[in-house]
Amino acid sequence: MLAQPKKVQHKIFKVIEIIETYQHVPKTYLAPMKTHKGLFEARIKLGSNIWRVFCFFDKGKLVILLNGFTKKSQKTPQKEIDKAVRLMKEYYEEKNKSNGN
Repeated sequence: MLAQPKKVQHKIFKVIEIIETYQHVPKTYLAPMKTHKGLFEARIKLGSNIWRVFCFFDKGKLVILLNGFTKKSQKTPQKEIDKAVRLMKEYYEEKNKSNGN
């Protein structure tokens, strides 16, 4: 994310702030992935460019950011979805280890 231009970084942080503070986030900023329960896609648009950042919630309030990418087509690339799912699984595996489960 920090490799992005300053304007893009600002927009991404603004969307994250909306996700953190709004009780009901508009789908223009955050949408559930229909194919993977618990996985969400944060939507960032600046001019004609579109970015997506996958995320999920831990215990309903902590937003965990996963991978992000520049969206170049209508369909979200499967490799990006697979990466997000893998990172989410790794998060819970590590969390369970540290909790002794």
